[in-house]
Amino acid sequence: MPNDPRDMLEELCRRERVDFATLSRLIGRNDAYIQQYIRRGTPRVLAERDRRLIARYFDIDEERLGAPKRDMPGGLVPVVQRPVRAAAGDGAVNGDDQAGARFAFDRRWLRQLTAGRPEDLSVIRVEGDSMAPTLNDGDDILVDQADGEGRLRDGIYVLRIDDALVVKRLAKHPMGARVTVQSDNPAYTDWPDCKLSDISIIGRVLWIGRRLG
Repeated sequence: MPNDPRDMLEELCRRERVDFATLSRLIGRNDAYIQQYIRRGTPRVLAERDRRLIARYFDIDEERLGAPKRDMPGGLVPVVQRPVRAAAGDGAVNGDDQAGARFAFDRRWLRQLTAGRPEDLSVIRVEGDSMAPTLNDGDDILVDQADGEGRLRDGIYVLRIDDALVVKRLAKHPMGARVTVQSDNPAYTDWPDCKLSDISIIGRVLWIGRRLG
């Protein structure tokens, strides 16, 4: 996704099939407001209220629309949530990798999970039930993208297979060049004896967040 706020907004409108006039009316402006902002640079920056409403409508962080970066309270580390879904099932799930909302984690708590850098961490939503009961549909998972094939050991990983993100359990073979891709839900078939070269490992799952009830 683009970094310039105008390019970002134009891309969001294109992707979501929202015309400029409709978005202008949504935030209480005249029909030409968004088009003038994107194409003519007027206003130079979005008003704080307009930016907040647009970010809420598209479900993105206001920083993507030019808001100043917010400092986290002392001791907290921001981790971005990627608006893609990792399929815990058989279906392919596609999505772009632009940053969405941010989670705040305690720095000392994170250090107990990983020695990785905060910028290598991301939160991804799980879709499907092939990893149930370990991971359920709608769970949020914390993924360390620096902890992949180079340090591979048995555990749960996010993988890219073709154009799909999937979350599965990997079991290393003794020889090290192959793995078994497993589903915790016995209703789903495992993929035994897979070549590592056929799998792109995005990162290791460190933590899950789940809504109760």
